[in-house]
Amino acid sequence: MTTTVEYIRYRIASQDQQAFEDAYARAAEALAASPECIDYELAHNTDDSERYILRIRWTSVNAHLNGFRKGEHFPAFFSAIRPYVTNIEEMQHYSVTGVVGPGKAAGQS
Repeated sequence: MTTTVEYIRYRIASQDQQAFEDAYARAAEALAASPECIDYELAHNTDDSERYILRIRWTSVNAHLNGFRKGEHFPAFFSAIRPYVTNIEEMQHYSVTGVVGPGKAAGQS
């Protein structure tokens, strides 16, 4: 399986952050139900509190653009995050390279 990683960077004002996270919690239901989505993660920047990054792993770019975006789960996803589309600073697809591996802390509880 080819893995494509989509990164979406957002700038969200502090007074909107809880609503933004709540919107993504709702949108995540659509991602979880999508057969094109491998996994996803929303992270909040600890150095610049207005920045967030969403990472979504798709089975391929085509599966994302022609499967998910044209499929039954996209309307609910987009409806949840629509108020924040203008806050997107970057939205790009990346191919995974062979440079991967666990760190020493992996598997520690």
